[in-house]
Amino acid sequence: MSLWFSASAVVPSLAAEWHLGDSAVSGLTLAVQIGFVAGTLTSALLNLPDVLRTRYLFAASALLGAATNVAFVLFARGAASGIALRFATGFFLAGVYPPGMKLMATWFRKGRGLALGLLVGALTLGKASPYLINALETAGWRPRLLLVAGAAALGGLLVLFFVGEGPHTPAAAPFDVHQVTAVFRNRGVRLANFGYFGHMWELYAMWTWAPVFLRASFAGSGGGPELAEVASFLVLGAGAIGCAAGGLLADRIGRTAVAGGAMAISGLCCLGVGFLFGGSPAALLAVTLLWGATVVADSPQFSASVTELADPRYMGTALAVQTCVGFLITTFSIRMIPALVAAVGWKYAFVFLAPGPLLGLVAMRRLRGLPEASRLAGGHR
Repeated sequence: MSLWFSASAVVPSLAAEWHLGDSAVSGLTLAVQIGFVAGTLTSALLNLPDVLRTRYLFAASALLGAATNVAFVLFARGAASGIALRFATGFFLAGVYPPGMKLMATWFRKGRGLALGLLVGALTLGKASPYLINALETAGWRPRLLLVAGAAALGGLLVLFFVGEGPHTPAAAPFDVHQVTAVFRNRGVRLANFGYFGHMWELYAMWTWAPVFLRASFAGSGGGPELAEVASFLVLGAGAIGCAAGGLLADRIGRTAVAGGAMAISGLCCLGVGFLFGGSPAALLAVTLLWGATVVADSPQFSASVTELADPRYMGTALAVQTCVGFLITTFSIRMIPALVAAVGWKYAFVFLAPGPLLGLVAMRRLRGLPEASRLAGGHR
């Protein structure tokens, strides 16, 4: 998943070399989101995670994603070619994330929340890693992207040769296109998805623009550019700790309780973080670290809930549908933030992300009251 923000991390260099405007810069990030939506939609319509061996789908997708990153280095020469290749990267990553969650779920029934928390934590570290690589002294952006491509290829090979399907793997399911809509007829899955959709309104806009926010704030308060890159890695990477801790708690006190608590804290961070812009770097880093830890801590619990409430034969399809709609929502909130910064400044821009976690919190309270919620985390709602 290090491929996801690989271009976003080096966008200052790309913008200078390719003479990119704000629209083209946003396009490089949005292309990955839209490509992922197209990939998950294709995967869901064809039931790929349920009719194919999951490890092979994962490995092939990771290697193809790495290849598109190499192609970006070798052949991208401007916004048009760069955006097309970033779209392809997102498309192939759709074969990594939802199948990866299904693969993990097949190994666990008890402790599934922690297992998926560790998986999403690893995803979070992977997405944060380009910012750490960006802080290293290298000759331009191309070696950095090649390093990221190598990491993605290694991930695919690790799964191919060392990770098999677990003991709880259902038999290969027959193709059934109607499974795409079946997930919305399942009341418990529907509410878990609504919680996820509210969460996604906030998450990727935060992940995309928090590094830009930190660069601008540190520049105004005397922090160096290397500090901003390291801070960006730490803020995004803090989500790994949040996911692991949230998964451990969710298996003990309940999925809806942990997801709701995380959204309440991250929503408060949306409301308050802008008021620290341009002030003390230490205070800003403390709040953004809390935000980074909680903004994604709920994510694995939405996915774990779907694996426990959906038809187990089509678990992979249900996860693909969930992520498809969720990532489609991110394209709007990502695009919204720079327009808000231009209109009201960084002080208030992130406030407009707060309705997402609020709506997600409402959905979790509704899910908690359903009889089928007793199937969550062995009875821990």
